[in-house]
Parts: sequence; C-alpha cells; structure tokens
Amino acid sequence: MLMQNSLADRRQRLKSIIGGSAGNMVEWYDWYVYSAFTLYFAPIFFPKGDQTAQLLNAAAVFAVGFLMRPIGAWIMGIYADRKGRKAGLTLSVTLMCTGSLMIAVTPGYDSIGVFAPVILVFARLIQGISVGGEYGASATYLSEMAGKSRRGFFSSFQYVTLISGQLLALGVLLILQQAMPEQDLESWGWRIPFFIGGVLAVLVFYLRRGLSETQSYKNAQGAQNKDGKAPRSSGLALFTKYPREAFTVIALTAGGTLAFYAYTTYLQKFLVNTSGFSRESASQITAAALFVFMAIQPLAGALSDRIGRKPLMVGFGVLGVLFTYLIFSTLAGTTNPYTAFALVLGALVIVTGYTSINAVVKAEMFPAHIRALGVALPYAIANTVFGGTAEYVALWFKQAGHEYGFFIYVTIMIALSLIVYLRMKDTRTHSLIHED
Repeated sequence: MLMQNSLADRRQRLKSIIGGSAGNMVEWYDWYVYSAFTLYFAPIFFPKGDQTAQLLNAAAVFAVGFLMRPIGAWIMGIYADRKGRKAGLTLSVTLMCTGSLMIAVTPGYDSIGVFAPVILVFARLIQGISVGGEYGASATYLSEMAGKSRRGFFSSFQYVTLISGQLLALGVLLILQQAMPEQDLESWGWRIPFFIGGVLAVLVFYLRRGLSETQSYKNAQGAQNKDGKAPRSSGLALFTKYPREAFTVIALTAGGTLAFYAYTTYLQKFLVNTSGFSRESASQITAAALFVFMAIQPLAGALSDRIGRKPLMVGFGVLGVLFTYLIFSTLAGTTNPYTAFALVLGALVIVTGYTSINAVVKAEMFPAHIRALGVALPYAIANTVFGGTAEYVALWFKQAGHEYGFFIYVTIMIALSLIVYLRMKDTRTHSLIHED
C-alpha cells in the first residue's frame, strides 16, 4: 500500500512538473518571438532609417518590457505566495496572451503614425508584467514539486522550457522564411507568430487550471509565527527580514543574466550586423546551438544534485571571465557558419553553469511563505538592469564605433558575480525547501 502511494505521488509530481514546464515554454515563446522577428517588424513600427537605428529602437522597446518585470515580479510574486503557485501561473499566461494578440493586430507606422510604437510599447509592458511573475511562480513551483534528491534535475527544466520557447520562436521564423517570399514576411507574415502565441497561451490557460498545488505552499498557509499569525509575503518583509538573501540573488543574477542574453538574443543580431551572415544563416546557427544548449540543461542540473550547486556557478564565472572577449572577437571576424556555430555553442556551454541551476538556487534560499516573491523580485531587478539592456548596450557600443566595449562589459559583470559565487553557501546542503 505504501509503495502504491509512493508511486502515485511520483506520477502526480511528474505530471505537475510536465504541466508547469509546458506552460513555461509557451510563456517564453511569446516573449522571444519579439526578439526573433525584430529584423522584420522594426521597419513597420518605426520611421525609416538605417538598419542599426531601427534595431536600436526595437531593442529599446525590448528593454522597456524588462522595466515592468520587477513590478510584475512584486505584484505576482506576492499573489503566488498568498493565493498559490497555481493561481500565479494561470494569471501570468493570461497577460502574455493579451500582449501577443495586441502586437499581432496593431497597424504599422505608415498607417497610424506614432500610435504604432506606443501600442507596441504598451503590449510589451503587459508581457513584462507576465514574465516578471512567471519566473518566480514557475521556478518556485518546479523546485517545490521536485523531490529532494532530484531538485536540481527537475528545476533545470525551467530553462529547458525557456530555451524550447526560444527555439520554437526560431523554428517558426525558419519555417516562414522558407515558406513565404521575403517581401510578404516583411509586410505581414511577421504577425503570424504572435497569433500562434496567443492561441497557445489560451490552451495553456486551461492546462494550468488543472495543476496540483504544491505541498510547501499548503504547509506555509497553516504555519504561524511567534505572534500566532501566519507570516505574509510582501516587498517590505522581503528586504527587511531577508536582505542578505535578496541582495545575493541580485548579485548572482547580474553576470549570469547578462551573459545569457548576450549569448542568445543578441548573438542572432550580432551574426547579421557584425559578422555579416544572412538573416537565414544567423537563425539556423542560433537554432542549432540553442538546441544543444537546451539538451544539456538537465545533465548539468543532475550533476548539481551530486556535487552541489556552487561548483557549477563557479565554473561559469571562471570560464566566462576567461573566454567571453575571445569568443565575441573571434566570432566578429568569422565567415564560416560551422566556426560560428562552434563559438556560439561554446559560449552557451559556459553559461549552462548558471542557467541550469539558478532557479533552484534562489528557491532554496527562502522560506515557503515568501519564496515566490524572493525568487522573482530580486531576479527581476537584476534582469531588468543587466539582461533587458544587453542588446541596447551592445548596439550602442557598435554605433559608437567601440563594439569591443560590450565584450569587456560582459566580462566584468561575470567577474563580479563570480565573487558572489565563491562567497555564498552551497544551497544544496543549506536548502530551506528541506524544512517545508
């Protein structure tokens, strides 16, 4: 009987993890479609000019979406702590659906003038709120649903689904590039992936309504503090009662998130705008490297369950400091697609030491009653300041004629986060999820 209950529990746990992961994939597909199709819709939403200027405008809107992520993390982190992880996940996908459909139906600059970029910005603000809440809710949900001995492995699927969402966006791009004339893709075909994202988000809404709530959340609802009251999640409580943990999350995220966005979303533009590859070749190189990157996330997560989280983060920090400048500078001068693929993949393998385990590391640092907020808000702050501005800063350096400055900037930020990795405790052996 005990064995049957244990087997049923594992099946339910696995079903919940798969369900949560599938929803996370659609969320990030909607987010990354914007980046994947920037080269096509930038001339539609912004006044005509040189390509770099239009990309700068589009990158600025991408960064603006990040500005809402701390607000979304704050509001929806508290919501997920108080109303449940399941409720937070359902709300976030609803907002993402709204933003995607708005972009899909908005006329261009030639039709409605300045209102086109205004609506685009508003849609990205809504999506920024959604993604800000999604990260904390999904990272917390996956970490709490996973068993103690496989927490690193299962939580790594957050980035598997995050990357698969990006790959799905690139896959749609590649299919449309092959199936449509470039003129049609530039004039109206770029709207198709945003419609697809809206439809998928509706399906995920119904999927997430059927998820089970985590036991950690249920236990936290019944807990009481010394005053006999249940502890409550709030921004004030986070930074007054857990300031060390909150600022550690900000610091460990800074270098990792900057490297991730530099190695993923910006590299596609870098291959076109600097290396000189065609848009189709850049998409193919990026997609192939991201697929391998996605596949190795669970391997790194499982490794952290054996040797700890800290060695992987330190490995990312050391290798990132040593090779970031070399990878970018070499990639800038290559015209061989296989060499470019190897360099992009090398960068992604390095950042795996951060991406595969960063969600569980953050979740293990906070008690259940404030965990979703503790994971989401400090991460969103660092993500906004460093990840959301990565493309804009890179393009600014390029337009100023000092593109190498961006390579140095990424290297310095990884070095600063490395100091934090070296000083912090290994959360695998100091996990507050164990106490739930």
